[in-house]
Amino acid sequence: MAAAGNRRPGTTRHGSILGALAVLASGLAACSGPAPTAPPATAMTIPPPPVLPTEPPSLFPAVVPSYTEVGLASWYGRHFHKKPTASGEQYDMNDFTAAHRSLPLHTVVRVTNLTNNHTVLVRVNDRGPFAKGRVIDVSRGAAKTLAMTQAGVVPVRIDVFDTDQTETVAENQRLY
Repeated sequence: MAAAGNRRPGTTRHGSILGALAVLASGLAACSGPAPTAPPATAMTIPPPPVLPTEPPSLFPAVVPSYTEVGLASWYGRHFHKKPTASGEQYDMNDFTAAHRSLPLHTVVRVTNLTNNHTVLVRVNDRGPFAKGRVIDVSRGAAKTLAMTQAGVVPVRIDVFDTDQTETVAENQRLY
């Protein structure tokens, strides 16, 4: 009962413990810093609406290809001249034709030499190339236009545009 003499008059043992906890809790709350406050309503500003372009967006090029492929091209010439192609016609090394593995025969393809930006339209009339890593073989005539006869193999982009296609094989042959 000696401890009871140390208590303040009118308090119980539990009351003094609760008081100590309250003081401790208020001290911890003070350590966490001030409570965050919301900015005043007058400080908030509304951003201006976005500025829209005055002209409609445009695509470059204006006509989008339905098929594009990038890879290495090679050319074939004298060794295959006058031999039959996959389409059944004779290969003419001076025509603007090409061999591609998967495009339908008689598809007109725009081939762009990526080293000098020279472009030529060729008609797929054969299958190939069979050399690993190549995407198209062009005829000697097309290779001259692309300025790739000396290099032999050049990086190219192949585009198939609907606007380049013709109605019949005869129209394709008249083009060249």
